[in-house]
Amino acid sequence: MRRLPALLLTAALLSGCQTADDAMTTNATPVAVTRPAASAIAGDMASRLAEQIGPASAATTIKMEKDQLEFATALEAALKGWGYTVVTDGKVAKDIKPVELAYAIEGFDGQVLARVSTPSIALGRVYTPTAAGAAPASPLSIMQRN
Repeated sequence: MRRLPALLLTAALLSGCQTADDAMTTNATPVAVTRPAASAIAGDMASRLAEQIGPASAATTIKMEKDQLEFATALEAALKGWGYTVVTDGKVAKDIKPVELAYAIEGFDGQVLARVSTPSIALGRVYTPTAAGAAPASPLSIMQRN
């Protein structure tokens, strides 16, 4: 009889750990960051992404959603700076299979969480905005997907 309450408690706690699906989303509520902070964060995240997916080549095309946020504009520019072809209008040649990129930037307690993900890898890092840009406030989080 003692096992039943313990079993129910364990099941209740574990049910909170489940997620609905593995779909990538970009629907988080974005936070407004200054242009220097967006540029610093995007530059760092683009360089970390390049370390994970490999150097840009003629066959490497990144597809991302067109957005008017400072971070989206800065991320697109940073990826192009690393040599990647970035497509934001969804028009890709038939013979090219682009790497789909999702991104999010969220604020919490004066800091900013930036996330960049592809179907095979997700990167995340917390930054502290400064007058000159932004400084990393956490180690880089890397999650590889199968």
